[in-house]
Amino acid sequence: MAQIPFCNSESDPVGGDSMYASNTSGTSLLVIAGGTNVPLPNNQVLGGFTATPNNQVFTVPVSGRYYVSYQLNTTVGLLAGTRILRNGTAVPGSILSPSLSTSSYNNDLIVNLNAGDTIRVQFFGLLATVVLVGGGATGAALTVIRLA
Repeated sequence: MAQIPFCNSESDPVGGDSMYASNTSGTSLLVIAGGTNVPLPNNQVLGGFTATPNNQVFTVPVSGRYYVSYQLNTTVGLLAGTRILRNGTAVPGSILSPSLSTSSYNNDLIVNLNAGDTIRVQFFGLLATVVLVGGGATGAALTVIRLA
């Protein structure tokens, strides 16, 4: 079985371009059918990525293949969809559209991103107020790690 070595950011640039950001404050979001961005202002470790002032859009620093993971946790079950947008377009494989109400959304994918691309997490497909879990718990999180 092959093993994946850990990256040393000083000697190996792979892995150095990664980010994590979350929302732990219990934010209320007015979701519209076309999509509402999720703010991720807490626990930011941006590693070269940059965030817009509203902490909703993140810019990729280096082209490569990236592992992307997101989690959204709401206080009540919903039929809302979730997705990652790259430069304003939904990333195939990132879309979750539940057929039953859920309060926990989790998705992982590997995608090629270019330097300067923007990424964001969205709720969509429902007109409702969504309340993210708060009180220090993770209501939303985005992890992006460059693999190659």
